[in-house]
Amino acid sequence: MTDIEFMDRAEQLLLAVEQGCDRINEETDADLDSQRTGGMVTISFRNRSQIVINLQKPLHEVWMAAQSGGYHYRFDGARWMDTKGDGEFFAALSRDASRQAGQELRFTA
Repeated sequence: MTDIEFMDRAEQLLLAVEQGCDRINEETDADLDSQRTGGMVTISFRNRSQIVINLQKPLHEVWMAAQSGGYHYRFDGARWMDTKGDGEFFAALSRDASRQAGQELRFTA
């Protein structure tokens, strides 16, 4: 993957996260606050916990930090997959966001 391809895919991922937060706020009372700064999105929850998603351009990875830990994802040609085999990005984001919000939340690509 070239740097340009990585940035295109990674920007699509960050946009999907932002749009997911907007959709969740419209459909639920989760009251997520998402802030974008360059290649980083911070999602804040009512309980003041956060999930931080940021781009690691030199490594062509997307990193996610949540209460459950830190995760690294690489695009496999179809999906963003955990580099240690722990699954797909949006499934993990949904899982961790649900835990931190105290209600089921779904993010999709």
